[in-house]
Amino acid sequence: MNSDTEAQYGLGKILLIWAAVSIPMPILAFGVAPAMAEIGSVEWILLVWYLLIGGMVWQFVLSVILLSQELEQFTWTAVKERIWLKAPRDPKTGVANYWLFLWLIPMFVLYVALEVSPIGVFIGELILIPFPALANLPLLDLSILAVPELEGAWWLVGVALISCLFNYLLGEELLFRGVLLPKMNGVFGDWDWVANSVLFALYHLHRPTQMLGFILGTMAWVWPAKRFRSIWFPIILHGFEGTFVIIGAISVAAGVGL
Repeated sequence: MNSDTEAQYGLGKILLIWAAVSIPMPILAFGVAPAMAEIGSVEWILLVWYLLIGGMVWQFVLSVILLSQELEQFTWTAVKERIWLKAPRDPKTGVANYWLFLWLIPMFVLYVALEVSPIGVFIGELILIPFPALANLPLLDLSILAVPELEGAWWLVGVALISCLFNYLLGEELLFRGVLLPKMNGVFGDWDWVANSVLFALYHLHRPTQMLGFILGTMAWVWPAKRFRSIWFPIILHGFEGTFVIIGAISVAAGVGL
């Protein structure tokens, strides 16, 4: 247990927060967007993208609400301490040690091996065994945007930057690793980082055939965040994905590969 045990979240609150940010995502992707645009069209995938960004903005809003309710003084200093936005700490001494960032290297290799590789794809598709109908859901693939009519649409880069900001910093990471992770020890004990990884993976209800594959890869971000009490590990490791989103947007606007 950590020193904040008395202020830990209960299981009900953890699950309620998870549901508040998870349930809207498949509704937006598979309900709202198809009702407004033809599935598989450029307009549809753009609308899905906008709606999911909106869902991540909601995560930021919810995080601010929760933090403002918890903290006696809602200051930048207090927020940074609460969400572990600080240099990694030696787990034995509690002293900041920037050399601990070297753990990013093996954790990145582990993330790639478990999630980006065919292993992650295989694990993700296991959900089709009990739920084969999920295979009929449209794939949310931004590669649909690689069409001639979007050549010169440099505003896509702006959308990509906003998407990355809320995906890898102010939305998913702030809520799951900043707000939830430090407050899950009271329920899950030393396995709080595993529970956080599972909750984050299951949050991806809008990407059901990838959801289970995210569990192991996410552990590579969450374990160092917990052990060294620093949110920078998941921000950096998760944020690596954002480079592909931005490069993809630039490629579409530049007409590369069309």
